Amino acid sequence: MTEKTPVLLVEDEPHIAQGLIFNLEEEGYQVTHVDNGEDALAYLSRSGFALLILDLMLPGVDGLEVCKQLRQQGNNIPILMLTARSADQDRINGLITGADDYLTKPFNLREFLLRVAGLLRRSPWVERQNKAKSYRFGTNCIDLETHQAKTDRGSIQLTELEVKMLQLFFDHEGKVLSRGEILKQVWDMSPRTETRTLDNFVVRLRKYFENNPAKPQFFRTVRGRGYRFVRNPDG
Repeated sequence: MTEKTPVLLVEDEPHIAQGLIFNLEEEGYQVTHVDNGEDALAYLSRSGFALLILDLMLPGVDGLEVCKQLRQQGNNIPILMLTARSADQDRINGLITGADDYLTKPFNLREFLLRVAGLLRRSPWVERQNKAKSYRFGTNCIDLETHQAKTDRGSIQLTELEVKMLQLFFDHEGKVLSRGEILKQVWDMSPRTETRTLDNFVVRLRKYFENNPAKPQFFRTVRGRGYRFVRNPDG
């Protein structure tokens, strides 16, 4: 099954949000909607999106500040900024801050969808999806489509959940993933669930892929915070 392209929509006007969600989903996108800048930044810090559709006028943290913070963090997600403001200076401010494109409300729906499609062609997320579904680290090679892994210990047939967990680690290479995040993304459990399932899975991955599972180089524990995947331990 083809993975749907994930889009984050940040819009605080319900009637506009509902219309955009409907049309984006009709085009085959997977849409997550929030109505404020704080939630947008939180989602973007822990989940991978191909495109951010960002309203300029938001309660609290506005669109310009969201855009500014993302670019300062090195997040290069394509950003389509929406606003009721039509002044040239507002458009220029949005582009200077880091937006990739700009539409003034009210806008033509067809133009909106064409702008979305155009930005997605340059999306790092889409580029990753179009690459071969294989991943190498150390002496390990994993085919994420066939679920086959080649290691120093031989070939391994990975389970669906093992692949899902590996994909999550690979997508967030170098970043700390909390236990709650992993439980939610891999098992769709509440982040507050008390379970040893996650820890057992990490132990299993270490047995598969670490030269010394007792002293892991790739799948590291970050005490009190969660786990981090490091692709190049010596890099």
